[in-house]
Amino acid sequence: MTTETPIPTIHEPDTDTITIPRIEYVVISDTDLEKPYRVVIENDEVTPMDFVVEVLRVHFGLQRVRAIAIMLTAHHEGHALVGVYPFEEAQDRVYAAHNDARNAGYPLSFYLEPDE
Repeated sequence: MTTETPIPTIHEPDTDTITIPRIEYVVISDTDLEKPYRVVIENDEVTPMDFVVEVLRVHFGLQRVRAIAIMLTAHHEGHALVGVYPFEEAQDRVYAAHNDARNAGYPLSFYLEPDE
């Protein structure tokens, strides 16, 4: 008696839509890398407040009370300062926060600006 191994099948998606990720390049000098950058959070009407607080705690190392204060400032004023970091650290923290938000299906957004 012989046993036949089943041949695996490949299922193609039912859509012809291809999503191309948006890539943004930032060119910055070594001098600018040394300067501090402000991380600013923007308010949106979709991301739950408790999720925002958790992202601030996890990715920016904030205590709960401070994270709540920043979240409420952004909620009422449209944006709030999260912290000031060297450029690469700020960029890494924002990337990680955006990644967690997108994976959870939320449009939570941060941006960087030079701290002058």
